[in-house]
Amino acid sequence: MTEILLKLTTRPEPFPTYVRERLEVDAKEIIGRYPHPRSALLPLLHLVQAEEGHVNGTGIEFCADQLGLTGAEVTAVATFYSMYRRTPTGDYHVGVCTNTLCAVMGGDAILATLQRHLGIQHGETTQDGSITLEHIECNAACDFAPVVMVNWEFFDNQTPESAQALVDSLRAGAQVTPTRGAPLCTFKQTARILAGFPDERPGALDGAAGEATLAGLRVAQEQNMNPPAPQPNMEGA
Repeated sequence: MTEILLKLTTRPEPFPTYVRERLEVDAKEIIGRYPHPRSALLPLLHLVQAEEGHVNGTGIEFCADQLGLTGAEVTAVATFYSMYRRTPTGDYHVGVCTNTLCAVMGGDAILATLQRHLGIQHGETTQDGSITLEHIECNAACDFAPVVMVNWEFFDNQTPESAQALVDSLRAGAQVTPTRGAPLCTFKQTARILAGFPDERPGALDGAAGEATLAGLRVAQEQNMNPPAPQPNMEGA
């Protein structure tokens, strides 16, 4: 019981001075983008995740200090959103969608294959620190199911075989490019981009909706289908 109380009441060790000073410069830039400082919490959490590879007690206290919040308030947000990792994460976070459509199309088989191949389960990281594997919720790419995401970049229409080849390439240090967009960067580098700093990778803005995404639109155009007219606002009637 004493040990638990100490963990609850002891403030985490702060970042080393040189790290904290660097992060404070970045934090000031982030906070300056918002009319209310606490609105900057989400990108600040990405910022500390870019430093540590996950959001730990030190990162939570840093965010709290910058925004005048309590550690409990920051923790409530960090534990609500699944993109904030609470345990150390590999260079590549591999997420396999296992929601209904992806699961039916093969997502469950992909996850099972990767678990066997990598020798890890959901939420675990390979011993070499390269891959963290998770099954994840829908990522709004159902038209390309089953989908695997690596550091939140899309790999569409995957199979157990292609997913296994993908993680092998990542572990071998090969340059890997997702279905759309720039070649992958590490999880920490991705977190810094999500904090709102420039993505300077060539091709970062490339990619657009694919044929499957536009199929419904084309059918509607061929059938001369139009959306219903907006209804008048009845509040003043």
